[in-house]
Parts: sequence; structure tokens; C-alpha cells
Amino acid sequence: MRVTNSAVNIKAEVRSAGKKAAYSPLMESFARIGYGVRGLLYIIMGLLALQVSLGKGGAPTDMKGAIAAIGRQPGGLIVLWVVLIGLISYSLWGVVRAVFDPLHKGSDAKGLLARGGFLFSAASYALLIPGTYGLVTNKGGSSSSGASQQSLSKIMSSPMGHWAIGLIGLAVIAGGIHEIIAGFNNTFDKQFETYAMNTEEVKLATILGRIGTATRGLIFALVGGLICLAVYQANPNQPIGIDAVLKTIMNQPYGIWLLGLVALGLVAFGLYSMLSAFWFRLKR
Repeated sequence: MRVTNSAVNIKAEVRSAGKKAAYSPLMESFARIGYGVRGLLYIIMGLLALQVSLGKGGAPTDMKGAIAAIGRQPGGLIVLWVVLIGLISYSLWGVVRAVFDPLHKGSDAKGLLARGGFLFSAASYALLIPGTYGLVTNKGGSSSSGASQQSLSKIMSSPMGHWAIGLIGLAVIAGGIHEIIAGFNNTFDKQFETYAMNTEEVKLATILGRIGTATRGLIFALVGGLICLAVYQANPNQPIGIDAVLKTIMNQPYGIWLLGLVALGLVAFGLYSMLSAFWFRLKR
């Protein structure tokens, strides 16, 4: 009985310490840094896509390509360090959101799905850390789509791999549709210090958040569609990243115009994330 009580007490103390850390000023700082770096990467992706839509050359890219583009700029090494810190911070924030629920999503089915999405987000951004560190240390980073293709091929070649990839694709589609609906319904996450914002600032943040969230949801849904297409065609070489989605859009009728609109949506989401970095607060 004493051992059981001790175990329960230890568990409660660990959970209490975790909750305290999740609501600490340090964690809030990590969240701010993470949102800022996320915003920077989305803005760069959007600007590169917009450049293509305007006929100024280049090719649409994903976050890895955006990070590589930063490294090619004068003073890029310093910015890459900031990006590296931001990726670590945002990944940590994703785990905290999933485990300790500081955003109060709850433990019902809807809340658990949202928290699972936070964990998936944490893993996605964490995968960018090794390549970014490689660029910082001049050891090279992985290509924009190489790692994704290798993972897809490896999983699809395993027993039940097609089913696993198919379920992932459907989950990504569902997540994308959820974000599209959230953008249109104005129900996306807003963690702003509204008391520190005037009416125009709140309106600007809301407009950017709605447009950006809906655009990101569309891209996620299309990424999920490409994943399902790879399973349907049993083609592990099917490109499945954000860059593949942007190139697919570009190759459609009126694709350049569509790409331009999506690019502006990406920039909008990036700006919204930047504003989140300035006005974010934990709702205790």
C-alpha cells in the first residue's frame, strides 16, 4: 500500500512540475520564438512561390528549401542559428501542448485529436532540426524531398506498409479540411494579448489568421491526397511534400494565378505567426 501511495505521489508531483513548467515564462518565450521562426519559414515559402508565379524564375519549395534559401543569403549563418533555436523551441512547444494541454483542448475526442495534431507538428518540425544543424555546421542538409521519398519507399515496402501510409494520408486530408473549416469559420487558435491590441490590430490578425489557416489547410489536404495517390498507384517515388503540391498547382489550368493566390496565403499565415510571436500569451 505504501509503495502504491508513493508511486501515486511521485506521479502527481511529476505532473504538477510539468504543468508548472508548461505555464512558465520560459515556455512562453519558447512558444514566441517558435511562432516567429515558423512565420519566417512560411513567408519565405510564400515569397519564393510568388516569385515563380510572377515569372521571375526559381521553383516552389517547402520548409527545407526555405531554410536552405536562408543559408544562401548574406548573413544567412546568423539567421540559420535563429531558425535552429526556433525549430527546437517550436518542437518542444508542440510536445508541451500535446502532453500538458496548456491551450485547454481537453480530453474528449475532439481535444485528443487536436493534441495528437500538436504532437505530429512537433515531430514534423523536429525532423527539420538535423538538416538545419548540418547547414549551420557546413556538414550539409538533406534535400527538399529526398528524406520524405526515402521514408515513403521504406514504409511502403514493409508488411502492411500501404495501409499505414494510406491511413496517414487520410489523416492529413482530415487535418487539412479541419483547418480550412477553421479558417472560414474563424475558429482557428488565437492566443493573443487582445488587451494590448487596438481594434485595427485585432482585425488585421484575424484576417491574416483566417486566410493563412485556410490556405495551409488546403495545402495539407493536397499533401494527404498525394500520399493517398502514392498508395493507390503503389508508387513510392510519388512526390508528396509541400513543394510537390505547389508544383502540382502550378501545372493546372490557370496554375500560375492559382499559385500566386496560394503564395499570398502562405505569406498571410507567416505574418499571422509573426504576430503570434509578439502577441502570444498562455491562457491560464
